[in-house]
Amino acid sequence: MSKYWSATTKKLTPYVPGEQPKLTKLVKLNTNENPYPPSPRAVAAMQAELGTDGAALRLYPDPNADRLKEAVAAFFAAHGVTPAHVFVGNGSDEVLAHAFQGLLKHERPILFPDITYSFYPVYCGLYGVDYNQVALDGDFAIVADDYRQPSARKPGGIIFPNPNAPTGRLLPLAEVERIVAGNPDSVVVVDEAYIDFAGDDIPTAIALVAKYPNLLVVHTLSKSRSLAGLRVGYAVGQPELIEGLERVKNSFNSYPLDRLAISGAVAALEDVAHFDATRQAVIKSREALVAEMAKLGFETLPSAANFIFARHPQHDAGTLAAALRERSIIVRHFKSPRIEQFLRITIGTDEQCMALLAALREIL
Repeated sequence: MSKYWSATTKKLTPYVPGEQPKLTKLVKLNTNENPYPPSPRAVAAMQAELGTDGAALRLYPDPNADRLKEAVAAFFAAHGVTPAHVFVGNGSDEVLAHAFQGLLKHERPILFPDITYSFYPVYCGLYGVDYNQVALDGDFAIVADDYRQPSARKPGGIIFPNPNAPTGRLLPLAEVERIVAGNPDSVVVVDEAYIDFAGDDIPTAIALVAKYPNLLVVHTLSKSRSLAGLRVGYAVGQPELIEGLERVKNSFNSYPLDRLAISGAVAALEDVAHFDATRQAVIKSREALVAEMAKLGFETLPSAANFIFARHPQHDAGTLAAALRERSIIVRHFKSPRIEQFLRITIGTDEQCMALLAALREIL
């Protein structure tokens, strides 16, 4: 700790990202990356933007990323989304950071689940946002009624992932709407990083945006569009909320997305066929992996994400994670209360899933 640090810096407990090991021949199932390459159209668009000599990089990108906002709006046109409803940022983490500072920082504490994306309390510490954690139920599910507070105790805001992370459990859209409708004086942020893996019959909360001025829905291109290395995220909400995010963004960094990111993201959104094919492959592999792990005695929570959250009643999760690592298979183990006996396992290719199962059979 340095004497030059500010008081805020001294108090921070930073987020710890999933390990990015430098090992080769590794089965990496710890950071929820998509096992399939991104859209070839996205790669071609980035190469075209770069050109033969890279001359375009001498110019700043569009600070408003209008092409990307238009592409997001076109993708969700059926829900009445226009570019004025869209905010874009350097990954959904930056979008969330601006939401914490611009929409969730009020005198009253905000609410989020006790088991959830561990960046939320980090943002609260960084921006001085008071918060209360709401316990998941005994089945590790979010209970909508727990977020419907009396008017005298109305929260400063509400945020939760759907599907939740790291549990993977999905809150039905009707229950999401109950939370939003029950808190008309508070912004409700629904973090849908994994919603595309829930299935074709599961609608996004973006379907509710036209109805509720207090709803902001956050998405990322890191998961279902295989662009984690590009860092592109966006939010959809009514224009008043978007304007608040733009004010924060333009007081922080007017150029959060570079020229290659904008071009690649636009092409990825437009390539619906590739998007559908890869996410359906992940869903199919997820269901197969859950079935095979059940044969080994694992208990797995219902997952609507590109990962599963599983435990074995007769084997310690930390010991299993260490044994897998010895076999060059990396999964995520959280040492937090209530979930210390679970492993979060990213859905890989069928070959990666087979390697995981073979290792688990050997260990067990």
